[in-house]
Amino acid sequence: MYIGKINRHNIVDTFFTSVLQHIDSPPEALYSIGTIPPRAPSIAIVGSRRPTPYGLEVTRMFAKALAERGVTIISGLALGVDAAAHQAALEAGGTTVAVMANGLHRIYPASHTGLARSIVQKGGALLSEKPPGEEARRYDFLARNRLISGLADAVLVTEATDKSGTLSTVAHALAQNKDVFAVPGPITSLLSAGANRLLQQGAQVAMTPEDILSIIAPETLHTATQTVLPLGDTPLETRIITALQQGSRTGEELHAISQANASEFAQALTMLELKGSVKALGANRWSL
Repeated sequence: MYIGKINRHNIVDTFFTSVLQHIDSPPEALYSIGTIPPRAPSIAIVGSRRPTPYGLEVTRMFAKALAERGVTIISGLALGVDAAAHQAALEAGGTTVAVMANGLHRIYPASHTGLARSIVQKGGALLSEKPPGEEARRYDFLARNRLISGLADAVLVTEATDKSGTLSTVAHALAQNKDVFAVPGPITSLLSAGANRLLQQGAQVAMTPEDILSIIAPETLHTATQTVLPLGDTPLETRIITALQQGSRTGEELHAISQANASEFAQALTMLELKGSVKALGANRWSL
């Protein structure tokens, strides 16, 4: 399905891609669809292709907050964390770039064709070192990761196992002298084992977007406005929002705290979702 015109560039043709001349095995050329952004603070957000609701939540939180501060979000258009990061950046009105392992003649995975089109339509770009018509082989996905880290000022791992392919992006980032951040997760979760291990080995902890901004864009911290938390239109809606702000996540927890009957609680939660005050994460879990 047609997304846009494919252009060929030398990596030094744009300030955004010129940083790739300093990585190991720089690409001979890059192919793009869309608008290659000007150089700005940038972060590569990577992680599991099958994240937990927690992994999706923290990915969206970081991508949205960083994009709102003008940080370019870079990822690989893959299932899971990659797609969540791209989508959250778009919803925040920010810029996001997807680096693909195959030629830009088709989108992989095909289920992300709509997401790829949105990235292009909203001022971002699709990039690949592979010419149109060339399909990705298994090792091309690992080779592509050096470009993801190479384009970014830092790498953020939001959720990953300790054997995840995501760790190859981290290895490239370290070789490129890039900062690596990781979001801590439950020690009982296999999908947090990779991120927790990175923290144990010296990665920088990412508890809030400000932890990252203080390194890659400290100037934004001086101009940031205070976040205004949502309030409900009724006492019941306010109780639900307050419970979410305090860390409750499941529908069962929210219902118990709300002190409402099942019908009233379901109606209030539905209204909050329709107004965009809360988001369904799946498996009866919710977030602001």
